Amino acid sequence: MEAAHESQSKVWRRVPASVLAGLSAALALAAGLALRLWMLKQFFLVNGDSLIYGGLAKNLLLHGRYALNGAGSELYPTLIRLPGYPLFLVGCFRVFGMENYVSAAWVQIALELAGCLLLADFARRIAPAALSRGAAHGTLWLAALCPFTAVYAAEPMAEALTLFMVALALWSAARFRARPGWGPALWFTFAVTYAALLRPDGALVALALAPALLIGLWRKEGGAVIPAGKTFRMAVVCALLALMPFTAWSWRNWQVFHVFEPLAPRLATDPGEIPHTGWERWVKSWCLDFVSTYYVYWNVPGDVLDVSKLPSRAFDSPAQYAETAALAADYNEGHELTPAMDARFGKLAAARIAAHPLRSAVWLPLGRMADMWLRPRVENLPIDLDWWLYENHNAETRFSWAYAGLNALYLLLGIAGLCLRPRFWRPMLAYLVLRSALLTTIEAPEARYTLECFPMLFALGGVALYRLTTWVLLVVLKVKASAGRG
Repeated sequence: MEAAHESQSKVWRRVPASVLAGLSAALALAAGLALRLWMLKQFFLVNGDSLIYGGLAKNLLLHGRYALNGAGSELYPTLIRLPGYPLFLVGCFRVFGMENYVSAAWVQIALELAGCLLLADFARRIAPAALSRGAAHGTLWLAALCPFTAVYAAEPMAEALTLFMVALALWSAARFRARPGWGPALWFTFAVTYAALLRPDGALVALALAPALLIGLWRKEGGAVIPAGKTFRMAVVCALLALMPFTAWSWRNWQVFHVFEPLAPRLATDPGEIPHTGWERWVKSWCLDFVSTYYVYWNVPGDVLDVSKLPSRAFDSPAQYAETAALAADYNEGHELTPAMDARFGKLAAARIAAHPLRSAVWLPLGRMADMWLRPRVENLPIDLDWWLYENHNAETRFSWAYAGLNALYLLLGIAGLCLRPRFWRPMLAYLVLRSALLTTIEAPEARYTLECFPMLFALGGVALYRLTTWVLLVVLKVKASAGRG
C-alpha cells in the first residue's frame, strides 16, 4: 500500500505545475457554474426592483423614453433609478428578446465567473511572491463557490453587475500600480464609472481606490519617472470620461424635472412626490434587523401597518405604545401616508430620539450595520424570517446557522488577509470602512448591501487561506519528521 502511494506521489510530481494550475482553475469555474445554474433553476424570480429596471429598459426600447408605466398606457419620466442596470437590460432585451430576464441572468453568470478570474489575478498580484500562485487559486475557489454572491447572479438585479465592476476595478488598479499606463487606467475608469451608474453607493469604489491609482502615476515606469505631462493628461482624460455619463444624466434631469440630481434621490422619490421623512425618522428610531424591514418598512404606504409586528424597542412606555397603535389604526383606514400622518410619525420619532439620543445616534446604527454583516444571508431562499425558532422549523434553523457560520468564515478570512498586509490592503480597508460607515445611515437593513465588499473579502481571504494551509502543512511535516526520528 505504501509503495502504491509513493508511486502515485511520484506521478503527480511529474505533472507540470501549469497543468495542475489549469486543472484547479477549470474545476473551480465548473463548480461555480454548476452552483449558479442550480440557483437559476431553483430561485429565479422577477419582482420588485427587477420589474422597475425592466420597465425602464422596455420603455427605452419601445418609446425612447426613460420612464415608468402609469395608469393605462401613460408613461411618466423618473429619476429614482440610475440608468446603469436598465441599459444593461436594454442590451439583453435587444439581443435575446423583449422582457427575456433569463437571458440577463445568463449574462450575469458569465460576468460573475469572469469576475472570479479577475479577482484571482488580483490576489496573485497583491500577495507576497511566495504566496502568489496559491493565493490566486484560493481566491478563485472562494469566489466561485460563494453562495451569497452566486444567488444574485441568478436574479435580474444590479448586484451581480456591481460585483463584476468592483472586481474589474481592483484588477485594473493593481495592474496600474505595477505598470502605469493608459490600458489599466481606462479599464479602471470604466469600472468605477459604471459601478456608480448602477447604484449611487458605487461611487465609493472610486473614492477608496482612486488614490491608489494616483499614487501609481508617480511610480517609476521602466526605470524612469513618468513625465508630468503624461500624468496630467492621464488624470484629466480619466476624470472627464468618468464625469461624462453623470453630466448627461444631470442635464436630462434638469431638462425634465428642473432639479440638479447627478445620482439618484436617497429616498427614491421623483420631484413632486412627497418624501415621507417623518415615517423614515420613526422607523430609524427602532428598526434594527431585516425582519422589521420586511414586515413593516416595505408595507408602508400601501399595505397594513401591523402593530403586533413591531418589536418591543419601538415603544418606550405604555403611553407611547397607545399613541403608536392609534396612529397605526388611523393609517390603516386608507393605507395612505398623508402629510399630516407623516408629521405625526415625525413627532413621535422626535420624542423617541430626544429621550434616547445615544441609542438613536450610536447603538441602533451600529446594530443595523452588524445585522447586515452577520445575519444569515437567506433572504433569497424559501426560509422563514424567524429562522431562529428551532421548534417551528428545525431544519431551516440548522441551515440558517450553517449559513451564518459560512458568512463568518468569509469575514474571518478577510480579516486575516488584512492582518497579513498584502499589497493594496490600505485601499481595500478604506473601502470596507467607507461602506460600513454608509450602512449606519440606512433606516431599513438588508444583507445585500454588504455584498459589494465580498470581492475584497475573496482576495484577502485567498491570501490568508493559502498562508494558513502552508502553515498547517509545515506543522504536519515537522510532526512527521519528529515522529520518524523518534
